[in-house]
Amino acid sequence: MQSKASRILILLTAIFATLSGLYLLIGGIWLAKLGGSLYYIIAGVVLLITAFLLYRRRGAALLLYALFLLATTVWSLWEVGSDFWALTPRLDVTFFLGLWMVLPFIWRGLGSSGAFPRVALSAVLAFVVVVLAYSVFNDPQEINGTLSADQAAPAPADDGIPAGDWPAYGRTQGGTRYSPLKQVNDSNVDKLQEAWTFQTGDLKTPNDPGEITNEVTPIKIGDALYLCTAHQKLFALDAATGKQKWMFDPKMKTDPTFQHVTCRGVSYYQTPEAAATPAGTQPALCSRRILLPVNDGNLYALDAETGALCPEFGENGKLNLQSNLPYNKVGSYEPTSPPIVTNTTIVMAGAVTDNYSTKEPSGVIRGFDVNTGKLLWAFDTGAKDPNVIAEGDQHYTPNSPNSWAPAAYDAKLDLVYLPIGVSTPDIWGGHRTPEMERFATGMLALNATTGKLAWFYQTVHHDLWDMDVPAQPTLADINDKDGNKVPVIYIPTKTGDIFVLNRTNGKPVVPAPEMKVPGGAAKGDHVSPTQPYSELSFRPKAQLAGKDMWGATIYDQLICRVMFHQLRYEGPFTPPSEQGTLVFPGNLGMFEWGGIAVDTDRQVAVTNPMALPFVSRLIPRGPGNPIEPDENDKGGTGTESGVQPQYGLPYGVTLNPFLSPLGFPCKQPSWGYISAVDLKTNDIVWKKRIGTVRDSSPVPLPFKMGMPMLGAPITTAGNVFFIAATADNYLRAFNVSNGKQLWEARLPAGGQATPMTYEVNGKQYVLIVAGGHGSFGTRLGDYVKAYALPDSK
Repeated sequence: MQSKASRILILLTAIFATLSGLYLLIGGIWLAKLGGSLYYIIAGVVLLITAFLLYRRRGAALLLYALFLLATTVWSLWEVGSDFWALTPRLDVTFFLGLWMVLPFIWRGLGSSGAFPRVALSAVLAFVVVVLAYSVFNDPQEINGTLSADQAAPAPADDGIPAGDWPAYGRTQGGTRYSPLKQVNDSNVDKLQEAWTFQTGDLKTPNDPGEITNEVTPIKIGDALYLCTAHQKLFALDAATGKQKWMFDPKMKTDPTFQHVTCRGVSYYQTPEAAATPAGTQPALCSRRILLPVNDGNLYALDAETGALCPEFGENGKLNLQSNLPYNKVGSYEPTSPPIVTNTTIVMAGAVTDNYSTKEPSGVIRGFDVNTGKLLWAFDTGAKDPNVIAEGDQHYTPNSPNSWAPAAYDAKLDLVYLPIGVSTPDIWGGHRTPEMERFATGMLALNATTGKLAWFYQTVHHDLWDMDVPAQPTLADINDKDGNKVPVIYIPTKTGDIFVLNRTNGKPVVPAPEMKVPGGAAKGDHVSPTQPYSELSFRPKAQLAGKDMWGATIYDQLICRVMFHQLRYEGPFTPPSEQGTLVFPGNLGMFEWGGIAVDTDRQVAVTNPMALPFVSRLIPRGPGNPIEPDENDKGGTGTESGVQPQYGLPYGVTLNPFLSPLGFPCKQPSWGYISAVDLKTNDIVWKKRIGTVRDSSPVPLPFKMGMPMLGAPITTAGNVFFIAATADNYLRAFNVSNGKQLWEARLPAGGQATPMTYEVNGKQYVLIVAGGHGSFGTRLGDYVKAYALPDSK
């Protein structure tokens, strides 16, 4: 006799199948009307019939469900192939419902239809397990190559920097992020241990905006480390012990209207006299100095030995960078990246508030005397004559394209290479003048001594997507196919392209042909009919489609598919719209401010592209959306997501990641990769997912899905590269030749920064600042952590 408990469980199962069937049927009809897949209608009907058969306690329910699960598995493989995480939302609920139905307390209560339905469903369940197991080890998104043997035996190049030092943001001012150290190598990196930890004490305050970030890469000169915190406190630490030598606090007062509270790094300069000072001799005050950019629009020069302000620089060590800037208010012009320093000149640029109004400071780039801070030259990216210096009551051009990411410098050519963004506001461009377009969204090469234009290369024409060149470029001399050395510059971009140019003249070394892109801009605007596409690119080869939509379950995946079909999307460079436009690669970019790492000896690049779509939706002016701020508006937004007012334009805009109602990305994983490029051939040799959901999901699961990142890799002569950056709190080491993970260390906070490595007293250290990132949602902290091999006994 059938037990009461069994009848209740069968009834509950029928109710679950009924609700699921109704959900999928109704949602499937909605999706089909939008031009999406018919699968969900079929699935809804099958589940409703299954529910009816369960209610009638018919064994045919198992047989029907077996056919449905088999068909779903085949359909899933047809849509997405053997991609485990793409298969998961299609098969998780359907699999576990089938597994539930073959449990004894269900099938025994389904009449006397024999064992065949149960055996059939069990066989299909086993088939699904085999498919998922196979997909775990056969990821179609990964590339599993290995660098050739000759590339594994480098001939070291002399860059003029002591091997144990890291004196600039990218180690070299060419932004290579490559160290010739190899005490830590691919055979012993798994033995790394924590050597020391330092805590700065600089944490989020009530007056900070949501985007307080810790993005700093420390520099190391001699026996000292220098780093800045989010609030631009400058610390000098003993490189061997992590003990504080001195600290300088500029006492920057933040406000929620600051768009950024961050400091990516500081710069170092020494006079020729200091360079010639014998070891052990005390150099003159400020003959070795640290330059500290501060988000309130000032630059400080401090003695590297003592932390004392340099009295001859600016006004007793403080240089006001806001002179002659229009619409100047504290926090609207923010230098967040370390300046380039030459033997004569400090090249200074900074960010302005994005997407707030047409009355923002200028993106002017300036050169200051390295000793006194006197203004030497200006390059105003929005002026008819960019080299005119504003004096007296004159102002530089408002809203002109700015350079917020770290720059690079070639001392032999005396050229500084500045990543340039678009004039703000970003997401509508009908008001822009030809001068505003001339130097927008590209790479600008200037003579560092005079500020005169050498060349400019535009990576996006008439940028409507905030596709700033976001990263420090990298300079390297690479052998071409004929064995000739070519002086190149690598330009990682938000679009996923890496543009490769001859850095002497800005001409492409790797072809970047103009390709036709979607038209149909918003009223009053226009689009460029073509955009450059580099042949060295991590941009997805195919446009997103409904099958690429994801979710934790079939339910939110269906919603994501509906949302996808409701948006305007015709591939990359689909114009912003009132309908809502899917922006992919997204506004955050496939590459961000960290850049790439280039082993100049092996001529190999290590990269970490990510793939996270965004949605932009234009909001026409009207009630509740005035064209100018009212008297209660405090200015700024404190964030780069959500509602962006774009005062002065016909439209405001909302910018957000493309997420499901449950908060999961609607695009299937991977959202982040690591990869290696053979720079002699420009081939992607290997590509792997990186990062887990341990710190992003309600349950700390170690699933490696491939996570979004902020930060960059560094690489070493030990055939090892290091990277933190991911949305989980780890610092990891990988084999450069094949991408195999060799080591990881759990961090106490988010590591959205680029690590560095150095040597002191004969020991190599690997260092990361773990302080978290507000907009990324990672755990905030104030940690500086160094790792080294254990001392030999």
